[in-house]
Amino acid sequence: MFVTPQARRGVARLRPRPGEGWRDQLAGWLFSLPALVMVVLFLLIPIALAAWVSVSNWDGIGSPLAAGVHWIGFANYKALLTEPGLAQQDLGESVRNTFYYVLFVVPIQTFLALLLAVVVSRKGLFARGFFRTAYYFPSITSSVAIAVVFQFLFSGTGTINAVLGFLGVHGPNWFTDPSGIIQDLLARLGVRTGPAVLVHHGLLGISWWQWLAGPSVAMCALIILAIWTTSGTFMLIFLPALYNISAEVEEAAQIDGASAWRQFRKITVPLVRPTMFLVLTLGLIGTWQVFDSVFIISQGNPAGTTLSPAFLAYQTSFSDQEWGQGAAIAFLLFGLIIVLVLLQRWWLWSREFASDRRARRELRKAAAR
Repeated sequence: MFVTPQARRGVARLRPRPGEGWRDQLAGWLFSLPALVMVVLFLLIPIALAAWVSVSNWDGIGSPLAAGVHWIGFANYKALLTEPGLAQQDLGESVRNTFYYVLFVVPIQTFLALLLAVVVSRKGLFARGFFRTAYYFPSITSSVAIAVVFQFLFSGTGTINAVLGFLGVHGPNWFTDPSGIIQDLLARLGVRTGPAVLVHHGLLGISWWQWLAGPSVAMCALIILAIWTTSGTFMLIFLPALYNISAEVEEAAQIDGASAWRQFRKITVPLVRPTMFLVLTLGLIGTWQVFDSVFIISQGNPAGTTLSPAFLAYQTSFSDQEWGQGAAIAFLLFGLIIVLVLLQRWWLWSREFASDRRARRELRKAAAR
């Protein structure tokens, strides 16, 4: 192909000269420098100091890098994980409580958020903008204000018990009953104590029978609060994914006679799976880090059944002045969240791989026919 001299000169002018790329790289680093400085000063350095506090004898006075502060090894971690005592028992209770909190909140808030997103994404919905705003409003309201309102709603003489009493149901003492709902159900069936293997063996200072007690009534109130305040935020995350679903796909399903539930299960859910992974990850991290509602409403009571690892780290550090143990609890929580997120990612990817494999097998069968 013939190339004119003018074209050759134009291409030569477009090619970068040797050594010109460093200016662009320098400009990129200069523009990124303020953000990098902020990350180092307010994220990396505090994390490094907290890690040092967790393995040192710092007493909260002065700098953690002072001359009198020295390395004590992993004594704080051993006290929490391997040495029977109050510290280990408190950690076990906080992990058990938050486990049930996550178990109920994450699936329900994810399903509810997706359901709300499907509803408000319908073109024929009247006042669609109003419903979007109404569902999202709890997410932008002050968490302190919401916690105070829920504290009054779920008090012994609050609105919730008044409504239950009107319906002929005796309302529970929401924030004074430490028993778990699973053990309450078993007690109604006549089972008031567990087998010896569950009573005398356990994990982190808590017997397996206590692990299986279920969330307390007070924790159920916190679960309702979390679902109500976070579903709107995740609804907005699902909306762009739903808008990306081709209208032709939905029309083809309707022509084939697929019901609304079948369209939701076979079309909507698979196509929003990447967004669902994001929502599940954010929900998992947020629920394991729950602090504000526990701090305002219950302070870990009754009998430690609403204690969370984040609140326990705060309480151990600022109330008990055990700064090393408080930092150790924070790092144990960080490690637990990382492990659970990786397991969740593996589970979702394995399901997606299995689904793709089934789809390819069905296509091969159809081609063979």
